[in-house]
Amino acid sequence: MQILFLPDWLMLVLYILLWPLFQVSIAMLGNKINDNKFDPDSFLLKTREWEDNGLFYKRVFKITKWKRFLPDGARTHKSGFTKSNLKNTDSEYLKKFIAETGRSEIFHWLQILPFWIFGLMGPFFVVWVMLGYALLVNMPCIIAQRYNRPRLVRLYNSLYNKE
Repeated sequence: MQILFLPDWLMLVLYILLWPLFQVSIAMLGNKINDNKFDPDSFLLKTREWEDNGLFYKRVFKITKWKRFLPDGARTHKSGFTKSNLKNTDSEYLKKFIAETGRSEIFHWLQILPFWIFGLMGPFFVVWVMLGYALLVNMPCIIAQRYNRPRLVRLYNSLYNKE
């Protein structure tokens, strides 16, 4: 429901300025949360049976063909954790990497949510356009985390949870 009536050019400027502001603000919030909050076995992050340990994303979305083109937000933050490739198999590094896949997934989901705000500044169809944009920008990153996490957990377990 539009409550703010502005000239079209000003609404467009606001859209262009607000999306990055929302995205960066949410990401900065995510960087302040302790790694132990991103347990890969938690309800939100656990791998579902239908995901087939991440292979679903390889079969259906052909993720191995395009995931290397995704931007890595860690490069924009001096204490960011780069997830573009596996640097080593040290126990602490793998735990950190697994936590970062959870952080990234959850905060990409949260970055979709502000789409509805644009309906306050424009006609109703703008909400759908913004939802489409938010999904287009965030879903590839979410899919990449859902693909990578079970593989990392499996690697960690094979190296460090031997009985």
